Amino acid sequence: MGFYQFKKTQEINAPVEKVWEFISDPANLKKITPDYMGFDITSKDVPSKMYAGMIISYKVSPLFGIKTTWVTEITHLKENSYFVDEQRVGPYRIWHHQHIIESIPNGTLMTDIVSYQPPLGLLGSIANTLIIKGKLKEIFEYRTKALDEIF
Repeated sequence: MGFYQFKKTQEINAPVEKVWEFISDPANLKKITPDYMGFDITSKDVPSKMYAGMIISYKVSPLFGIKTTWVTEITHLKENSYFVDEQRVGPYRIWHHQHIIESIPNGTLMTDIVSYQPPLGLLGSIANTLIIKGKLKEIFEYRTKALDEIF
């Protein structure tokens, strides 16, 4: 049973405060998620700013168009610096996603670090090699392009 990590960095041509304003609003996640994933927040009355302890539920189709419920908790948050979401219910055995932003001379450096473990032991490890790793790369490449267009 494998445990994996995916890391992606992106330079964004905007100040940290503007980037934080965007990424800390849960409603904006749909804007940077591929349409084919059918991402929708199902939680009621979600505030426009995340906070530590916040629980957010979604419907999403991560693979093969199969709709699944995904529930995450914002476990750590420091304004204009980082937040961490961890899966509570969803397709992975473990999902821990760090969103880190820092000021650089031309704007903001954003780093995403996803530490995850697929379900199903050996089958999950095989699925990671054949499908999951590539799908994560594709999703974050989409995000990179979307954020470049927004900023």
